[in-house]
Amino acid sequence: MVMNFVMTGATAQNSDTTIYIAAVGGLQFDRVRFQVEPGTEVTLVLANQDDMAHNLIITAPESRKKVVDAALQLRGDGPKMDYIPEGEEVLWTIPVLEPNETRSITFVSPEKEGVYPYVCTLPGHGSIMYVAMYVTSQEMPPLEEDPHIPAIRRNEEKGSHSPSLTSGEPALFRIFMPDAGPAAIAVHVAENLSYCWDAGSCRLRYAWRGGFIDNTEIWKGHRDAYAEIVGDIFYRDDSDFPLHMDFPGNIPVTEFKGYRLIDQLPEFHYRLNNIDVFERIEADPDDRIGMIRTFRIPEAKRDIWFVHDPEDGMKYESTQGEWVDGHLKIRPEEAKSFTIKMVQE
Repeated sequence: MVMNFVMTGATAQNSDTTIYIAAVGGLQFDRVRFQVEPGTEVTLVLANQDDMAHNLIITAPESRKKVVDAALQLRGDGPKMDYIPEGEEVLWTIPVLEPNETRSITFVSPEKEGVYPYVCTLPGHGSIMYVAMYVTSQEMPPLEEDPHIPAIRRNEEKGSHSPSLTSGEPALFRIFMPDAGPAAIAVHVAENLSYCWDAGSCRLRYAWRGGFIDNTEIWKGHRDAYAEIVGDIFYRDDSDFPLHMDFPGNIPVTEFKGYRLIDQLPEFHYRLNNIDVFERIEADPDDRIGMIRTFRIPEAKRDIWFVHDPEDGMKYESTQGEWVDGHLKIRPEEAKSFTIKMVQE
């Protein structure tokens, strides 16, 4: 049950506490956490300063993942429900805001002390776009030790952002990346693999090993800023496009359809000449420099060719198809599911 939902365009005059939060680039709220006393009237003002839509849900303690999963299960009903699922774990909400919109809610904080997460539940956002409302009279823990915020936010100094991810925790950012189009998505799989996916052209652009990304310049509001790669790039796809139709050189028309999270990692959905393709990228289980790419093309009726640069320094293996002159030929019946392992030679 959603509690005490009030939506206004301005701050309430009788609030005990007013909290201002902005949704910013890189799937982040600018305020990593805040603290209120139990039983306090709170006005929370959310400004969407990003170029994509966001919502905000405050959940019961230890309920963020359950609410995020429930929002994903809304599927086609998600947009009309503002990606807000029903359930007693959902306490207060602000519906989807488009870029440059601002709204607020006013509520009385619980009498029961605890850590109440707030999260954006649009698909793919909830695994990283969350922080915490502390309802307590006690001091909050040191930021670098706070288990209720993403690991990527624990290195922040007062008023600054230094989001270099050093743990093995998976993460995903829709953010401006070097050598990619404006619809880039940065994915941290594990300590031995991060990659840049270009949603505009529906392809893997490059992959690196080491840390993840540093968004400092973007979060400072600098124009034309890009995320900084923390690590060493070991692979770039310099081909015209990796998947060809019927024969090598026949490059299809692409259309990006989104992604879903499976075990915290995205499976991208795109179309090639109106044929649905699903692709998921994982780290090599033997900790070698490389990756495993799993493709699903359930309705394939034509041969699919995987084309790569023979000078890219990678060794290739596939669970389906045959290699012809350095390219992988996948017949329609084999394209329903196939895996390509790429490791550095």
